[in-house]
Amino acid sequence: MQHPDAGHTQGRTKPCSGGEIRAGASGEGGLILAAILAGGQSSRFGSDKAAALWDGRPLLSHVRDACARWTDAVVVVGREGGIADRPAPGLGPLGGIAGALHYAASQGFDSVLTVPCDTPSLPEALVAALLRRAPSYCSDAPVIGHWPADLADALVDHIAHDARRAVRGWAQQIGALPIATPERIANVNTPEDLAAL
Repeated sequence: MQHPDAGHTQGRTKPCSGGEIRAGASGEGGLILAAILAGGQSSRFGSDKAAALWDGRPLLSHVRDACARWTDAVVVVGREGGIADRPAPGLGPLGGIAGALHYAASQGFDSVLTVPCDTPSLPEALVAALLRRAPSYCSDAPVIGHWPADLADALVDHIAHDARRAVRGWAQQIGALPIATPERIANVNTPEDLAAL
């Protein structure tokens, strides 16, 4: 059964023709898409952690609300009804990032902010630093990153030729700027992690 949050897009699904930017988006005039990566198996959690409730709402909803403050539109990747991983499912976070980059490029976005569904709050200073430059990534959690949309095909090629499929390896290959988080990032991998939020 599809979760009601699976394919919800918040914000514009296509950029305005005038290039309007919402508050929190790129100050350089580029359109930024937020992509919530939600295609994991949640094996350590034991159930669908994107749908797990925190403060009365699914984790996915918390992440979506945060992303909507920073970007022009928000999509979910790797869940039924959302953006598909590329080139196929089951390739880990890089497959989700590739799907998001392809979608962003096809819809006229310049870059993508990727955030996993299990990080319900991110330090504002980290997000601000990431959004100042693409490509950049959080050195403490590389799946949190800001990537140019025009790297979609290059990432699919990287996935095809790198069996490790590590986000950090991809980021280093393209010369992405590593940015350390100024404070701990809450990451939910187990029910105990959720209870500790």
